[in-house]
Amino acid sequence: MTEMEKDIISPWDAHNQQLVSHVHPPDWQNPKPASRYNLVVIGAGTAGLVCAAGAAGLGAKVALIERHLMGGDCLNVGCVPSKAVIRAARAAAAVRDAGAFGVRVPEGVTVDFGQAMERMRRLRAAIAPHDSVQRFSGLGIDVFIGEGRFVDGHTVEAAGERLNFKKAVIATGARAAAPPIRGLQDISYLTNETVFSLTELPKRLAVIGAGPVGCEMAQAFARFGSQVLLLETLHGILPREDADASGIVLESMQKDGVKLLCCGKDLKLGRADGGKIRLTVESHGKQYDEVVDQLLVAVGRAPNVENLGLEKAGVTFNKKGVQVNDRLQTSQPDIYAAGDICSPYQFTHAADFMARIVIRNALFFGRATASALTIPWCTYTEPEIAHVGLYEKQAQEQGLAIDTFTRELREVDRAILEGHAKGLARVHVRKGTDKIVGATIVAANAGDLISEITLAMTHKLGLGRIANTIHPYPTQAEVIRQLGDAYNRTRLTPLAKFLFSRLMAWRR
Repeated sequence: MTEMEKDIISPWDAHNQQLVSHVHPPDWQNPKPASRYNLVVIGAGTAGLVCAAGAAGLGAKVALIERHLMGGDCLNVGCVPSKAVIRAARAAAAVRDAGAFGVRVPEGVTVDFGQAMERMRRLRAAIAPHDSVQRFSGLGIDVFIGEGRFVDGHTVEAAGERLNFKKAVIATGARAAAPPIRGLQDISYLTNETVFSLTELPKRLAVIGAGPVGCEMAQAFARFGSQVLLLETLHGILPREDADASGIVLESMQKDGVKLLCCGKDLKLGRADGGKIRLTVESHGKQYDEVVDQLLVAVGRAPNVENLGLEKAGVTFNKKGVQVNDRLQTSQPDIYAAGDICSPYQFTHAADFMARIVIRNALFFGRATASALTIPWCTYTEPEIAHVGLYEKQAQEQGLAIDTFTRELREVDRAILEGHAKGLARVHVRKGTDKIVGATIVAANAGDLISEITLAMTHKLGLGRIANTIHPYPTQAEVIRQLGDAYNRTRLTPLAKFLFSRLMAWRR
């Protein structure tokens, strides 16, 4: 393994050894290349794996190239390990808060951080076979472990072998990139790629960046027992999200002990005694000088475009990644791209559906477009915050007149009974209609709830249709039906109400 991989796959215990045996087996022998491939895929993260499996399942001859770890960020350093850690932290919080339900925990909460991280590694290794070299080889795909780079517009060199192709897909993703912070280059710090290698809980942890990754990890480590400082240059947290929604999440995080230093200015980093880190920053006019045990940098991403021979293939790229058209073609028409390497939506599910577009367009003369996708997303704090479509500000910027309907979870019986009454569901519709253009949900399972709205938007079902759909009682999903009811009430204009009352009087 490379030094980078050793930082990620650490400690070298039985679980990580099992993981590597699936995603980068040291004894793997690359196959002899076919004379020509229908599709060559560079990168075995979500986009690459979906492209390769989908194309092979439809009868294409496929080669898949991966220089690091099969499964990409999602399996190794992203969705899978983070959600395992978040779930352990949620269990700690549930025990801490059990008294509100009449459940007494005499000894209080004791977290074995090492065991929580061991559980994460064990579960990650258990999921790894789905993304393994063995599985994809078993699908009839020629899997090459090693560097892949273009020689020309129809040839890739992989681990010393030349692969000729009809079509190719660049799915090399993106990586954590250090932002320009004074002193950062002089200290050792964590990123989303290395934080999951921790085996000891840092007593004091600083997190730079209050985006989704920063908020998720800040809350999780605070729940484990770390003293957490969360630093953000803008005001508040999750600046992309609805302000009311992010405010609810911030309140929850502060309850867990996260200290937010927002509107941060003049951040400086340096070494402190005992291998610790000193940071100084100004927040809301006050100067802070803090010493922490670990620093997590949760801002900055860079596309993996280096050493791919993109110039030789005639593929245009810039600092944001590979440039593609709406059909995900690059400047070389026979080469496509999918996933984080070319998308502003850096989510596993977005990469999955972009890959499906590539399969249709590259192999079957399709005309599918990325702009037609309705892409939801979720930040897995507690409560979760999920969104799809336009925000109110975006609608205003586009000159789109909207009506907004909001329902707070304190008005939903199941949320009250569960102790999750702090949250909301908000839907924007085109003014005077029930056509949904965007929605935000803050709830314990907002990531699940948003799918109903996404389904409605994808298939052009309005809020009126949702109002007419029976939802089980009591469930938190009732909040979505209640939004539909709120829309229906707007249809009862004063004139309509007057006419109905006259009708009722006549029929008495």
